[in-house]
Amino acid sequence: MSQKILVIEDEPTLARLLSYNLTQEGYETQVVDHGSDGLQAAMQQQFDLIVLDIMLPGMNGFEILSKLRQKGNKTPVIILTARNAEDEVVQGLKFGADDYITKPFGVAELLARVSAVLRRTMSEEQLQEKGGSGEKVITVGELSIYPEKYEVVLHGESIPLRPKEFEVLLYLVQRPGVVVTRDDLMNIVWGFDYIGGQRTVDVHVSSLRKKLEMNQQSVQIESIRGVGYKLVTHQLKKS
Repeated sequence: MSQKILVIEDEPTLARLLSYNLTQEGYETQVVDHGSDGLQAAMQQQFDLIVLDIMLPGMNGFEILSKLRQKGNKTPVIILTARNAEDEVVQGLKFGADDYITKPFGVAELLARVSAVLRRTMSEEQLQEKGGSGEKVITVGELSIYPEKYEVVLHGESIPLRPKEFEVLLYLVQRPGVVVTRDDLMNIVWGFDYIGGQRTVDVHVSSLRKKLEMNQQSVQIESIRGVGYKLVTHQLKKS
């Protein structure tokens, strides 16, 4: 059964981005855009995790979190905070948040934190049902990606990547052979409100490509002129 995640976020673009990517990862999601409605949903339904924005209409994230904990609701909560808002982080943790993410953020970072929080709060019985440690690995050809560890292994050899290089690769490897636009990569990895140009994407892809293709060129990132990039392997080429 899919794990259920409640997203309480009033910014439409971010809410859609969160819902889409969490659903793509296999989670069942529900989105609420008002603070009071979010609290009501959290109290009336059973969720495995809540992704909670701080700035909300009707009732802010701190009030929601405080009321949940006062009523004995122990559902894990990841709060979304503004950049450099250390006071928000401290206050959120004091109220009982399990983790936090500062905006803007890449979806790869969010998914990794969601997975980590769910694993930390899972019972031993649940872990056994999911296969022991529950560690996730994504494999395409000879390439193995460990999202929770930010590790990449190609032909049995570890490939050292910077965090954003890893997140670009993770997004591409989940869509082998599919063309991904620069805008998609920018929104997913750097965040939809990141202030920067597509050159940032190109530089990271170029560096990532060099590191991967040092290993016998078994995994390649192809440029699609005027559009973006796609990841291919020898296995995909043969088909």
